[in-house]
Amino acid sequence: MNSVIFTSPHEMQELLGQRIRTLRLNRNQDQAHVASKAGVSERALRNLESGAGSNLITLIRVLKALDALESLDALAPEPSFSPMAILKRGKAPQRASRPRVKSMGPMAGR
Repeated sequence: MNSVIFTSPHEMQELLGQRIRTLRLNRNQDQAHVASKAGVSERALRNLESGAGSNLITLIRVLKALDALESLDALAPEPSFSPMAILKRGKAPQRASRPRVKSMGPMAGR
């Protein structure tokens, strides 16, 4: 997916579904077997593979059934923190901070 360019989330959903279908077929598993192993309905698997709509739980269950959970590392890699930044702050950030508004000083706007 390094150079995937898409114009809509729906297109990305279709591409992801095609790749999951290809993965399933490359492992020579039919939809009934994968759906059963994943604990989802065959219809949910068909929807996922066709890009017709699904949910995150179905995606995770299907990837687990296909023994492909490592794929999620590419999708959402573990964040890394600079050791120096942690030393300066004292701990890893828990939330994003608000951007600071630049002050022009007391004479601003005069």
